[in-house]
Order: sequence, then C-alpha cells, then structure tokens
Amino acid sequence: MKQRIFMYLFIFSILLVLFQYVNAKRVFEDQQKRIDVYQHKIKTYQDSILKLQDDNLELSHFNLERNEDAISYFENKGFVVSELIPLIKDELYKSNETKGQHPIVPYASSEGRRLMINSVKLLNHKWIIADFSDGEYWGEVFLTYYIEEDQQVTFTLVESFLYPMN
Repeated sequence: MKQRIFMYLFIFSILLVLFQYVNAKRVFEDQQKRIDVYQHKIKTYQDSILKLQDDNLELSHFNLERNEDAISYFENKGFVVSELIPLIKDELYKSNETKGQHPIVPYASSEGRRLMINSVKLLNHKWIIADFSDGEYWGEVFLTYYIEEDQQVTFTLVESFLYPMN
C-alpha cells in the first residue's frame, strides 16, 4: 500500500512538473512574440522620430530663432533676442486692434468683418511672413520691419496675396 502511494505521488509529481514545463514554455513563447512585436514597433518609431527631426530641421531653416547671423545683428545693436521676438509679434498683432482699414493688410474685409493677422513667422532680422483672414477670405503678407533704439517697430508691406474664392 505504501509503495502504491509513493508511485501515485511520483506519477502525480511528474505530471505536475510536465504541466508546469509546458505552461512555462507557452508563456515564454508568448512573451517572446510580444517582445519581437514591440522591438519592431520601437524600430519603426525610432525611424519616424529621425524623419520628423529631419523635417523639423528643414522647416526651421528660415527662422529667426535659429539664424545666428540675424541673432548677432540684434545683439550687436544691444537688443535681447528672447525679449525682442515677442515684442515684434505683439506689435504686429496690435495692428489688428486699429479701427477701420487694417494698416498692414491692403485688402478690404467683407460684410463688416475685420481682416486680422492670425499667425506670424519671423524669417530673419528684416523679413516677416504672416497670414490674415476675416473668416471668409484669407491671404498672406510679406513684410519688412525695422526696430528703433527705443524698441519702436516699423512694418513695411512688400508683397501681399489674397486667395481666390472657390
């Protein structure tokens, strides 16, 4: 009787070890598949990040904040560029508050709406490109600007474009 109990215990323990081995092997293979999938995704994401960094570098080429020559121009005149950029943009946005015809945008707005400058990009120490809209019509302007010693900003319209209605 005692021998049979040990035999049954031995067979039961072998079955238990076999079950755990098969289960652990299945879990290990499943985890390995997941790791492979995640490694593939990581590789794809890393490639995407590199592509986006290249695109960002290319898009920021004409940008005052990355143009060392333009920054040096302002620093040689005694300006702090980090304070100057918001000042220039604010002055341009303030032109949206004037009554009547917009002082920079050479087009009349439609049906009592106001043409307003929406976004501004400082290209270098002399040029700005901006877009404007009144909700129905939209366009872009190319400006030059000059900053006096007292930080007064003067804008000059060089070119403008109004997109045609469809």
